[in-house]
Amino acid sequence: MRKINVAVLMGGRTAEHEVSLNTGKVIVNALNKNKYNVKPVVITKTGKWIIPKGYLTQSNFDQLDFGKSDIVPTTTGNALDKAIEEKIDVVFIAMHGPMGEDGTIQGLLEIADIPYTGSSVLSSSLAMNKVMSRRMFEYVGLKVPKGVDFTIWDWKKRQYQITSELKSLVGFPCVLKPVELGSSVGISIAKSEEDFLKGLESVFEHSNDVLIEEFIDGKEVTCAVLGAVNGEEPIPLVPTQIIPKTSEFFDYSAKYTSGATDEITPPRDFKGDMIKRIQEVAVIAHKSLNCGGMSRTDMMIKDDEIYVLELNTIPGMTELSLYPQAARAANIEFSDLLDRIIEIAIETHKNKKLYKG
Repeated sequence: MRKINVAVLMGGRTAEHEVSLNTGKVIVNALNKNKYNVKPVVITKTGKWIIPKGYLTQSNFDQLDFGKSDIVPTTTGNALDKAIEEKIDVVFIAMHGPMGEDGTIQGLLEIADIPYTGSSVLSSSLAMNKVMSRRMFEYVGLKVPKGVDFTIWDWKKRQYQITSELKSLVGFPCVLKPVELGSSVGISIAKSEEDFLKGLESVFEHSNDVLIEEFIDGKEVTCAVLGAVNGEEPIPLVPTQIIPKTSEFFDYSAKYTSGATDEITPPRDFKGDMIKRIQEVAVIAHKSLNCGGMSRTDMMIKDDEIYVLELNTIPGMTELSLYPQAARAANIEFSDLLDRIIEIAIETHKNKKLYKG
């Protein structure tokens, strides 16, 4: 049987560039080289594409020398042409944040008619936008924290009105979030108006749009979902409880520093019916955005109420990441998990083509 040609796409012009590289490396090294010809592709911080010649059939990512003179960065258009010429069967998207997880890369691959992992253009875009995804979660009956959202231009025109609205609807403490970033980049907790103003400056360094949510003083959990095709139901994996040890919440440092957080799978403080409820919420959130091969929904639990914080369509896949941990708890080997995600991508693409001219 012919091997499947897989391009693993990582990097990008985003604050999550390094996290994406780590995810991509892990995926490249874990893919079964007896099944796949693997081509790591790196998008630089300036938007150039670095594409090595040939495929990895036995070696791993760390043996590649991306500084070689014969690997010349190229443009997006040339990269897509090359993918078509080399008959890439599927692109495994290992990118996080804007211009990777938000539907933009997915749109390019749709135009090029190349199968890709994860969710569609629309689903990716909705999930990346915390305001729009909140609205979808509320529409299907899920509970979300109280919130206020506005743009940098709104803030410049009506600071007093926004501050008053914040105090009356959300109050302190509150959580400030850039609307379209992941990995907790730019997020802070404000316990006073002074903290809020400082946090707002930090958000506006990353985004023109901000979401302010009430601080839920509860216990944080996350639940991964493995997608499905052909009318099958998405499968919730084992939830994980998140207990940061070195920071006040699950921030960038807590996520990517070894030993900074206790990640307990299955959750230490929840059993039986609550585990089922967490899994049900994760599947409802996944389906509400019509997500594809994978997702991971973050939640807070307080007084037996489950509050949905956000959904990730491309969860991290590093050694410290929660999605692979959840798969292991469900007795799914990482390489088998990647196989299933690729199978879903290829089958989804076939189904789309049934309705295209």
